[in-house]
Amino acid sequence: MHKKHQGFTLIEVMIVVAIVGILTAIAIPSYSEYIRRGHRADARAGLLQAQQWLERASTATGNYPTTLPASMTWTADNTKRYAIAIGGPATTTSFTLTATPKAGTPQVGDKCGTYTLTHTGIRGANGLIQTDASFDATCWNK
Repeated sequence: MHKKHQGFTLIEVMIVVAIVGILTAIAIPSYSEYIRRGHRADARAGLLQAQQWLERASTATGNYPTTLPASMTWTADNTKRYAIAIGGPATTTSFTLTATPKAGTPQVGDKCGTYTLTHTGIRGANGLIQTDASFDATCWNK
C-alpha cells in the first residue's frame, strides 16, 4: 500500500499568491484614500472650529483677532497632518483661514491641497473657491 502525500502543489500555491497580490493591489490604495479622507475631514473641522473662535472673539471685542491660539494651529501636534493659520494679510475686519498640509505627510500630494475658509463663509480647496467652475466640491463634502 502506498501512502498518499498530503500538501499543496506549486500551482496551488502560485494561484493563492496571485489572488493575494490582486487583493492587496486593490485594498491598499482604497485604504490609503480612506485615511486621507479622514485627515481632510479633520482639517475642515479645524477650520470651522477656528472660524467659530474668531467669530466669538469678534462678538466680544468688535474686531477679529489677527492670530490664532497655538492650540488651534496644530503646528506642534504630530497627530495632525494639517497646520491651521490665518492666511494673507491679517486684519481686524476680515480673515481667511488656511489648512495647509504639513511637510513630510501623505497629505502634501493630496488632491484637495490647502483648504481655505473666509469670514464670509466662502470655502476653498487647492487654490480654487466654491464659485470657480473647476472647483472640486467633494473636497468639502467628503
